[in-house]
Amino acid sequence: MAIRKQSHTHQKILILSSGGDSPGMNAAIRAVVRSGNYHGFETYACHDGYQGLIEQEIFTMNPSDVAGCIQRGGTILRSGRSKEFHKKETRDKVRAFLKRKNVEYLIAIGGDGTYRGATLLQDEGGPKTIGIPGTIDNDIVGTDYTIGYDTARNTAVNAIDKIRDTSASSGLYFLVETMGRHSGFLAVDVGLAGGAEFILTPEFPITIPTLAKRIMAPKRKKQSLIIVVSESDSPGRSFHIAQALKLLTPKFDYRVCVLGHIQRGGSPTTMDRITASIMGDMAIKGLMAGKSKCMTAMQSGKYLLMPFPDPNAPSRCLGNEDLIKLNSVLAT
Repeated sequence: MAIRKQSHTHQKILILSSGGDSPGMNAAIRAVVRSGNYHGFETYACHDGYQGLIEQEIFTMNPSDVAGCIQRGGTILRSGRSKEFHKKETRDKVRAFLKRKNVEYLIAIGGDGTYRGATLLQDEGGPKTIGIPGTIDNDIVGTDYTIGYDTARNTAVNAIDKIRDTSASSGLYFLVETMGRHSGFLAVDVGLAGGAEFILTPEFPITIPTLAKRIMAPKRKKQSLIIVVSESDSPGRSFHIAQALKLLTPKFDYRVCVLGHIQRGGSPTTMDRITASIMGDMAIKGLMAGKSKCMTAMQSGKYLLMPFPDPNAPSRCLGNEDLIKLNSVLAT
């Protein structure tokens, strides 16, 4: 929906980033600040997510403040999680503070926990809120894509390319563990693009004996082997899998590479910069159109606003194993 430039002089927006950081958050912050300025809003921000609001430390954000940040990973506003914000008395103090400062709107970049906090604040009389999905896990219900996902999978694939070199040279077999929480999106994309022999996700588990049998299959002629493992609800689980495989396939030596937080860092890809820029501008226009308690989203390649996901519902997960099956064919 096209919205012509309107004057919102003296209306104040506050932007924050909360939860785990993801590459592209700075591009979203930049878009919010500059689009907001273009449309006449006064933009404020705080550091460290909701903790910054608890400490009542907010500051103005002008277009010059976001110069040179679009290519930077992480978030210039810093990020974090606050258990203190779960308490109503804490939120009451935050709400009163924002009211004194005449902050009418909140744009929150993050995931499910970020949206829960924003919803509670608005429901209790706080500022109207729109969210921007930022997480490398790509697991937010209501959107096909979250800011940071493309950068994270590219980072992981680059790591696998290097691991493949040493696997082929040494004959060692590698388990490469990706992030993703309860969703296997990152593991599947990384495994397929990285040419992994096997992909393990929480949605479509495989038993260790079955995996060992496939590794030992006579038709396998490769000297190298890479198994991409989604962290699931147990980060570091690849070590236990490697130990179990060693007992069942003693002729092979296994090594584990947990990619961990390297996936959250690094300069965002073109896709993440563009997506974040569009979503940041969309958040401003959504507030101008009177929308709230919703998030910017992408569905089937189109950008739109979607209601915040149900806080009691599970995260978005793989709906089918088509790509896992494809990888099985291509890995033979």
